[in-house]
Amino acid sequence: MLFLAVTLGFFVENQREHYVEHQREKQFVQSLFNDIRSDTANMVKILNARSAKERMLDSLTFMMNGPRPEDLTKLIYPYAVLAGRTLPYRFVPNDGTMLQLKNSGAFRLIRNRKVVDSISKYDINVRNVQGQYAVEENQIEHYRTAAAKIFDALVFAKMLDENAAVVKPADDNASFQPFTKRELSEWNYRIYGLNGINKANRRDLRALLRQAENLLMILEKEYHLD
Repeated sequence: MLFLAVTLGFFVENQREHYVEHQREKQFVQSLFNDIRSDTANMVKILNARSAKERMLDSLTFMMNGPRPEDLTKLIYPYAVLAGRTLPYRFVPNDGTMLQLKNSGAFRLIRNRKVVDSISKYDINVRNVQGQYAVEENQIEHYRTAAAKIFDALVFAKMLDENAAVVKPADDNASFQPFTKRELSEWNYRIYGLNGINKANRRDLRALLRQAENLLMILEKEYHLD
């Protein structure tokens, strides 16, 4: 009888631990689901922003290579400033739950191998997308070097409000620095580089969005989430 009581007690305790871990698993998955759902909304905004940036870069190139760019400085200067910005176009994931899963060893709680594999692949691709930002930042530095030969930094300085937002130059006669055809050609090449990396980042983020949406469907199906 004593052996039976001990065995039964062990079984009950084991079941209790199993129940507790299952509840923790569901909590982690629900939290991760909420994070990724928030990520997808953020991705859509950034994809739209990158599409707008492409149109802006195309317009800037068109105006600068037109017959009289000096007549369009009030339009050109704001675009020239915005072309060198990166933060509005960067995806920053809600990775609190992901970090907790990885750093606390809680990944072991997720027993569904399909779910674990999907989460791991998503995490890897998030980091791959973020890794592209170093390449973009390098392109931005090249662009700024070329832009310094064409645009007046004093005009740029007057175009930033107290929150560093870009406003149109107050002076209708804002002018360029004297620049050569070769310097314009170099600037065009740097704009081409910005456009290329912007398109590549948009492509990769679009692929990540599809993966995130697929992961959400898997989590919803396997864990019956709302």
